This record gives sequence, C-alpha cells and structure tokens, in this order.
Amino acid sequence: MVNTLVFGNSGSGKSTLAKKISAEQNAAHLDLDTVAWQATVPPTRTPISESKAKIGSFIEANGHWVIEGCYADLLALAQGSAEKIIFLDLPVADCIANARNRPWEPHKYESKAAQDANLAMLIDWISQYPTRTDTFSRQAHLNLYEAFTGEKEQRRSNG
Repeated sequence: MVNTLVFGNSGSGKSTLAKKISAEQNAAHLDLDTVAWQATVPPTRTPISESKAKIGSFIEANGHWVIEGCYADLLALAQGSAEKIIFLDLPVADCIANARNRPWEPHKYESKAAQDANLAMLIDWISQYPTRTDTFSRQAHLNLYEAFTGEKEQRRSNG
C-alpha cells in the first residue's frame, strides 16, 4: 500500500481514480474539496492553517491513504508524507467531456439539478486551466510534479 496524491484539472478523473485506488488498497480517501472551502455563500476558501490541520489529522489518523484535488497549495502540505503522486494531465477537451458526463456528487451539491446548474461555470473554469497562474493551474501542478522526488506518474488519458 502506497500513500498517494492524485491531482489535475477539474474533470480529469481525480475522484474516480482516487476511489479506485482507495478500494483496491483498502486506504482512506480524502477529497481536498472537503477541507478547502467554507460553507458560505458564495463559498470562500478555508484559511490554509485550518486546511493544513485537517490534512495533518487525516494523515495521522490513517496509515494508508489517497488524497486528491486540484489545490497545489494543499497538495504541497501532504507531499512530504506521500510515496507516490499521479498527475492527471489530460487535454482540456477530455476534462470538459468528463465534466458533462459526471454523476451527481452529493458531497458537493444538494441535488443533480444544482450540480447541472453549475456546469457552464465549471466548463469555463476547466477551459482556463492551461493559462491560469493560480494554485489550480496546470503550471502549479507541473511544478508540484517536477519537484516530487518519489514515485510519480503523469497520465494524459483516463484509459
């Protein structure tokens, strides 16, 4: 069993892969969306110190785990405890297709209709991945990938 970070653009298949790894390895699974945002309207980021404490508690409480998300700043907090990273570096068009076909995520949306109402914004967000300069950008993910000295894998498809 290998403690693993999975990251990439929205719609790249992070949650699907992390759930698969978690099931295969009987490992705990943390979706960083659950520690990155406060339950406010509109949603606001949780202070990094609070997210760091939650990630640290998760790692300490679980001998084997997989953590997934698009937050390079939060992933960096867990990187020192990871043995493997997987960068899902899919083409934007593939991520958009995955987003259009994703099942309802009840931990993120109150209903499938609420999730679908957010789809246009999500597609716009996904489209910006190669040009953004924030913690959610391809460049931030590439930097994380290149800096990691353990086992690493860069996937360009979900196949």
